[in-house]
Amino acid sequence: MARGEVARRAQHVLWRWATPQAEAILATRDLGAMLRFHRSVHGMNQTELGLVLGYDKTYISHLELGKRSLDDIGSRRHIAESLRLPPHVLGVTDPADTDHRAMLQFGESTVRLAEIARQSGHASEAVAELWPLVARLEARVEDGHTERDVLRLLARARVGLGVALGNVLPEERLSTAARWTAKSIDVAQYFDDAAFTSYVLRMHGNELRKARIHGAAVDRLQRAVALAPDPEARAAALPLLARAAGAIGNRPLFDRVMRETGQLLDQTEHTSLFNPYALHEIRLRGLISTGRAEVAVGLVEKGSPVPTSTVAPQWRVIELITGARVRLAADDCGGAAESLNTAIDEAVRQRLPHQLQRIVRAADPWLPEIKEVAEHALNRIRQEIAA
Repeated sequence: MARGEVARRAQHVLWRWATPQAEAILATRDLGAMLRFHRSVHGMNQTELGLVLGYDKTYISHLELGKRSLDDIGSRRHIAESLRLPPHVLGVTDPADTDHRAMLQFGESTVRLAEIARQSGHASEAVAELWPLVARLEARVEDGHTERDVLRLLARARVGLGVALGNVLPEERLSTAARWTAKSIDVAQYFDDAAFTSYVLRMHGNELRKARIHGAAVDRLQRAVALAPDPEARAAALPLLARAAGAIGNRPLFDRVMRETGQLLDQTEHTSLFNPYALHEIRLRGLISTGRAEVAVGLVEKGSPVPTSTVAPQWRVIELITGARVRLAADDCGGAAESLNTAIDEAVRQRLPHQLQRIVRAADPWLPEIKEVAEHALNRIRQEIAA
């Protein structure tokens, strides 16, 4: 058996209770069905399962056929622990399992609140909330408890943690953010859930772009668009793909994606990313990257669109830096300096080292004083992170 096939089978066995089929079986509370499912996943016969549980083949057969039942708590707890089943599915009230279910409910709220915190400019707080949740869930998985709700929550928490880290880490460490989002891809694909997989791929692709791993970023984001099950999911992925296409200077892809994005503006609800204001910045950056600075200058002179939805605070910083780059292309150093000074103040207040690094690049070599101020602010944040 090839190494890749061995790895896939090992993963399949590890996540045996996470599949929709297993979820349906667990819901029945039918011990016989659970035993048969366990044997099928592991390729075991009744004798081998009996050895695992300490029962003979005949007793296993009777349990599977419903001819015998387990009425004592000790035996049911023994089977639950041996098969890595949640004790409650066999009617066992277990303090650890009760605590675990409470943690899952709390975890759902933690992921949602962390996303709100990140989008409102408090990414550091989001990281602080998600770290312990991810650690607890990973410990649960490593212990062999891989129920569907555990893996799905872990995947979402890893993505949230990676994206939040992508806001607070400097560029040289952004690959860490991409690695965290990448950890959720296998889980999403295992569930065979197109919407969830599209979500994970688009968030991972965007972190790859920020880490300047552009080829892989475009690949992940194109897959996210292809898997998107509805216009809303496409609208969430297309702007990120446009940014990645612009970053590699792929003019045809950038233009095609921006056309489709524009067509969706009147068809789907606007979000913090998918709205005229954010798309204006994406268009400006892509035009500069694909050699059309004069077109970008014309758009800047017309002014930015009015936001049609709540825009995340960091988008103001992003737009100021991109606008400054366009003004420098038009030899408007005064306007560029004003934008970058404002961007520095906001980037420091929101603790956005990646945006300070963009300011340094934008100011070099035309605005050396602004570059120096941005570098000084960046070094202070780096020292705080190191501490």
